[in-house]
Amino acid sequence: MRRTACIDLPAFPLQLLLRQQLDWKTHPVAVVDADKPQGILLWVNEKARASRILPGMRYAAALSLARDLRAAEVSSKTIQDETAAMSRRLRLFTPHVEPASGDEPGVFWLDATGLERIHGSLSNWAALLRSDLKRQGFISGLAVGFSRFGTYAVSRSKRSAIVFRTLAEERAAARRVPLDRLNLETKTRDALHKLGIDDVGRFVDLPAAGIERRYGPQAYRLHRLASGELRLPLQPEKPLPPPMKRLLLDHAERDVPRLMAAIERLIDPLLGMLRERNQLLTEIRVGFRFERMGDHLETIRPAAPTLDVKQLIDLIRLRLQAIRKLPDGVDELVLAASGTAVAPGQLRLLGKRPKRDLAAANRALARVRAELGDGAVLRARLREGHLPEASFSWEPLKQLTRSAPRRDERGALVRRIYARPILLPSRPRQEPDGWMLRGLDQGPVVRTLGPYIVAGGWWQRAVHREYHFAETQKGQLFWIFYDRGRRRWFLQGRVE
Repeated sequence: MRRTACIDLPAFPLQLLLRQQLDWKTHPVAVVDADKPQGILLWVNEKARASRILPGMRYAAALSLARDLRAAEVSSKTIQDETAAMSRRLRLFTPHVEPASGDEPGVFWLDATGLERIHGSLSNWAALLRSDLKRQGFISGLAVGFSRFGTYAVSRSKRSAIVFRTLAEERAAARRVPLDRLNLETKTRDALHKLGIDDVGRFVDLPAAGIERRYGPQAYRLHRLASGELRLPLQPEKPLPPPMKRLLLDHAERDVPRLMAAIERLIDPLLGMLRERNQLLTEIRVGFRFERMGDHLETIRPAAPTLDVKQLIDLIRLRLQAIRKLPDGVDELVLAASGTAVAPGQLRLLGKRPKRDLAAANRALARVRAELGDGAVLRARLREGHLPEASFSWEPLKQLTRSAPRRDERGALVRRIYARPILLPSRPRQEPDGWMLRGLDQGPVVRTLGPYIVAGGWWQRAVHREYHFAETQKGQLFWIFYDRGRRRWFLQGRVE
């Protein structure tokens, strides 16, 4: 018999939310359709279920059961993008993957037939798959069996990998699965609970005709699947290969302008392939096969999805000009593109034109990245840290967005922080000529404010800093601290 596997990433949108909100993991958490008291809970974690919070409840009702409940929305586009990315990941383990429909994100059926010949056993394959998901930060349940519904039901109720040896063993395990683990309407689940029907076995024993008449088509379809009356074959996705163009050169080429001319001949037919798929280009990869040094890949991303040939040629030329001199002759060129579906244009009648053109700004940043690399454009991201230099990190800035400044009538000074504190000269005890922080240009320190003590780090290395604001004779305000552990003064930043 053919072997079928089902992997369930329970409450997949919820796991995506928890990957963004790391401090919520110790609380009951839910994903809601709208962040308001009357919003409906769509997915909940195990801590929420322990407080008797279930999908389908109102947000306000769930808060009455657990005051520390955390909830937020997860957009449908985010779910679609992450589902597509997970399908690509799972195809590394089996070529045939079918994601569930939109109402059950996080469920994937896989063809496991014959994989024991590669991995020694299906248990080894299942363990390898789950360990890969765990490294990505996902909780999962995996069942390897014989039927579509049996593997689905068991994977929804377990957080481990289970491999069934016989079809009878799979059916017995599926009958024990609670109904609240399946995709069943809340009112139907509650009505069956009042009749004492809480698992798949009792549900299957009910007459099918009565199920359709009393509980509707969704419950009837689930009953047919669970009883084996409805058998659906695996319907794997058939992803199209990425658009790609390849050119074998007559001789090893070292001249950058001639290579650029060859690339220009490939771009137009490459974009034509995207047009046929009704897609816009989001990323283009230019591969070079050198004569002796092997392969090299350059990745270029435009500011926004586009099919503008001129813009793409300009970005590629900037990247090649940054290389200046090729280390070896190029035998072969390969261009590969990634695309996204074309979004319908938004009509703007009588709309005000903004003073700042975000599209032009993003195109300028794309040119900077193309010439200097992806790490040339960064943004600061706040994070938890008790020391000033640990309270933020740098991450790549993919795209500028419209600013939304808060209204504040008070003037605010800008405090600039150095990535690493700068060692200062020792402070004279008597200071007969004043303390020269930054040389003669700024003059001596005339006034200090502080200390403001920052202490902690006992779990790794104890830190005790005494922060001061030091004003020089020329009016410059510096942010300095005295490190008691090292007994030295340091410059943390300056205020402007």
